[in-house]
Amino acid sequence: MTRGWHDRPPREKLGSVPLSVRFCGRIFAEQELQLLREMARDYAGLGVTEIARTVCELLDWKRANGRLKDQECRQLLARLRDQGWLTLPPVRNSGPRGPRRIVLSEASAAQVTLEGSAGEFEPLELRVVESPSESRMWMELIERHHYLGYRVPVGANLRYIVRSPRSAEQVLACLLWSSPAWKMAPRDHWIGWNQEQRAQNLQLVVNNSRFLILPWARVPGLASKVLGQCARQLPGDWELRYSYRPLLLETLVDARRFRGTCYRAANWIRIGQTQGRGRMDREHRAHGLAPKDIYLYPLCRNVQQQLCRPSNITPLSGPDR
Repeated sequence: MTRGWHDRPPREKLGSVPLSVRFCGRIFAEQELQLLREMARDYAGLGVTEIARTVCELLDWKRANGRLKDQECRQLLARLRDQGWLTLPPVRNSGPRGPRRIVLSEASAAQVTLEGSAGEFEPLELRVVESPSESRMWMELIERHHYLGYRVPVGANLRYIVRSPRSAEQVLACLLWSSPAWKMAPRDHWIGWNQEQRAQNLQLVVNNSRFLILPWARVPGLASKVLGQCARQLPGDWELRYSYRPLLLETLVDARRFRGTCYRAANWIRIGQTQGRGRMDREHRAHGLAPKDIYLYPLCRNVQQQLCRPSNITPLSGPDR
């Protein structure tokens, strides 16, 4: 029987490489896993980041635009290390890499209440977070005010801060768009793709993994307006950064906390529920504990047919941003 990711090696064989591992939508065969172990052993002096980049080059593990999936590769190396299948060099102290523990400041504390109709706050400004100062602000606001808090996003992602001329410097909302879930039965059934088509075109789906209306923005209808404008703006912003345009948006709504009103008002389609497992619950221990409502928003006509076609994304060279 083929041994996979779920099968922890028995103690007497701890250290043996598994026959296959599925990670971030790719299956790594035993020979490739052996290469990872040899790279970690023979090039320990390079450091984890350099090892990950080298592995991505050797295995041609790249995004649709040709940029290396070094973030995902570092996670895979760490997983294999934790399972006892390889050894990694200690992480070098090369300066801040985006703090995992967010230090909260007065900048993200409660602010003056903003009230009025959503129309009174138009035009909305949805700004892609790029500068260090805006990045710190975004992380603070999410950590302090979003019920899930801040987590370092893995893979392709865009963050937005939303303001309005009426709100001046006060932030009205924050959004995070990131890589989609690898498998969701209702979504995959709605699209109608097979496993090969999903593996090829999954990058054309983008997940709204954080959406926060700040507590001082008491503006009815604001959330749906933000979602509507972001759906129009995101494809261009995503193409500018990653050199291809997404075709479908998805999100998961915790039905125990929210009714999904703003998504429905913005014409998102509820297609079912998840099984209640997170992306990392590979042993199905949390099955059914926290099912989420799945909402989709097509960005083009005939989106199902488009997602089932052979990918026409042309990889581009150049460093990752």
